[in-house]
Amino acid sequence: MASEFDLIARYFTRAAPAGLLGVGDDCALFPVPAGEQVATSTDLLLEGRHFFPDVDPKALGHKALAVNLSDLAAMGARPIGCVLGLALPRLDEAWLAAFAEGFHALAQVHGCPLIGGDTTRSVHDLAISVTVFGAVPAGAALRRDGARVDDDIWVSGELGAADVAYRLLDGQYPADAARLAATRGALEWPEPQVALGVALRGIAHAAIDISDGLLQDLGHILAASRVGALLHEDRMPVAAALAGMPADVVRQAVLGGGDVYQLCFTAPPARRDAVRAAAQAAGVRVTQVGNIVAEPGLVLRDAAGQPLTRLPAGFDHFPSV
Repeated sequence: MASEFDLIARYFTRAAPAGLLGVGDDCALFPVPAGEQVATSTDLLLEGRHFFPDVDPKALGHKALAVNLSDLAAMGARPIGCVLGLALPRLDEAWLAAFAEGFHALAQVHGCPLIGGDTTRSVHDLAISVTVFGAVPAGAALRRDGARVDDDIWVSGELGAADVAYRLLDGQYPADAARLAATRGALEWPEPQVALGVALRGIAHAAIDISDGLLQDLGHILAASRVGALLHEDRMPVAAALAGMPADVVRQAVLGGGDVYQLCFTAPPARRDAVRAAAQAAGVRVTQVGNIVAEPGLVLRDAAGQPLTRLPAGFDHFPSV
């Protein structure tokens, strides 16, 4: 029977890059280059709340790190390392091996080695906590409070597929194997836009990653920056996999659907060519979907130019009753 320390050594210990002290001591140690700041973020994933019990463990390992790297991307920070906490209801080495494979593969892609963490036994369900550390030049971080009047509002990637996949798996929509196959990757294998975030430093004024829905997350930028927004529904980058679905379903998925992990950011109109060049260098599509305005609030216009009065809601762990 493997002990806790056997499991750590077997599945989660990797040689740390030069200059870092990783798994195996009371704390990890990492340097921060002169003139840079540390960016850090933590996400907690709970079975039954953030993922289904039968999810592919390799995909779950990938996503557990991806959602945290997406936070670094939104700040324009490059990854340094991460720590992982696991609460396991049972010992399943095949599951652990697949989870670790997905986690380490993404960590290697983004230069974000696992340098510490903890494991414990859970009384009931699986819980995963990841904390990431990044570095960003002092004063260069992309923040939520930097949006300015007349800025363009941009979105990277496509919207809507993850929400549809979630609702299909949850039984909220009738079973549709073809639609699920076309959307499930967006839900379970999100790609954090780290390269884009770094490339947008000095170009974008404000940024956030889309985890709880475009309208809700953009709302955080508007509140922090004390501005408003005008959006155009017909400009939204709707995922091709949503073709043929009812208009109200598409609207909810695109504007209110979470688990996107793309970036929403603002930049001055004079920097449009720079934004497109940054996106091309990062290998991701970007779409200008609206503008920042002085009047507080968010206005969404439909294809006919009329304002929509009922806007989709994003995700909230503690909705008001």
